Amino acid sequence: MCATGSEAIRNAAYAVASGAYDLVMAVGVEKLKDGGYSGLVVPGPDGDGTESSMTAPAMFSLLAPAYCQKYGVEEGELKDVLSRIAWKNHVAGAKNPKAQFRKEVSMETIGNSPRIAGMFGVFDCSGVADGSAAAILCRAEDAHKYTDNPIYLKAFSIAAGPNEGFISEDYDFTTFQEVVVSAQDAYKQAGITNPREEISMAEVHDCFTATELVLMEDMGFSERGQGWRDVMEGRFDGDGAQPINPDGGLKSFGHPIGASGLRMMYEMWLQLRGEAGERQIDNPKLGLTHNLGGQPGRCVSFVSIVGNELG
Repeated sequence: MCATGSEAIRNAAYAVASGAYDLVMAVGVEKLKDGGYSGLVVPGPDGDGTESSMTAPAMFSLLAPAYCQKYGVEEGELKDVLSRIAWKNHVAGAKNPKAQFRKEVSMETIGNSPRIAGMFGVFDCSGVADGSAAAILCRAEDAHKYTDNPIYLKAFSIAAGPNEGFISEDYDFTTFQEVVVSAQDAYKQAGITNPREEISMAEVHDCFTATELVLMEDMGFSERGQGWRDVMEGRFDGDGAQPINPDGGLKSFGHPIGASGLRMMYEMWLQLRGEAGERQIDNPKLGLTHNLGGQPGRCVSFVSIVGNELG
């Protein structure tokens, strides 16, 4: 599903690392609009009755009240947090010439937008996009044959969950355990012990604003129950201590499903080479990309770590 582009680049990396190939291109593409796809409220195909028939916004909207209940945050206050996440990503997207939505949107407009599901309004949801992306990979020792300024892949991890979210009464909608596992594995591969301090920036799967909030805690960028405070204090803004989705994310850049994972890697390429223009982050060293395929309770999670220095 949504992690297709990330799985493509993971397989391309393994192909060159194994020695099977010297040079590989990973490609991701999506043409949702050609198929008549009209938006994220379209239900899935008929099943046997054992799976949820809720739309994607409805399923992810369960994260918001669960977060409020677990951490004692008032719904009105959390709505402001979600609106600020959308606002932040639209600010970033407005600086990106390749973004789908290149316009800043005020907090007031976001907060008062028509409701889609639960606490989610229109601006809490990523749009419907066509798009494509590609990456060319080679072994590190060959990189300078092709460029004077390569980026290096430090870690790749993908995890699949047990698909129990809608059948287990104990399922916790304030976390994606698949994300926790894949992030911890990627940090181990890359030798990262403090992601809050060591990761310069991240592109994460903000299919909905509440998803980004939960991801900040699952990946160790915020303490449990404190991610909403970090959002409001500007930690994850483009000029904050740890910029999240500097290209606008799924929310503003767009979410061409099969291409999104590779699009995230493209932003890492630009940032780590100092070529991101108006949205350039100061002196980035390590970047993270994260893709989520599926929905709460039944998903796969992908995490990569990339850097501009070998080793």
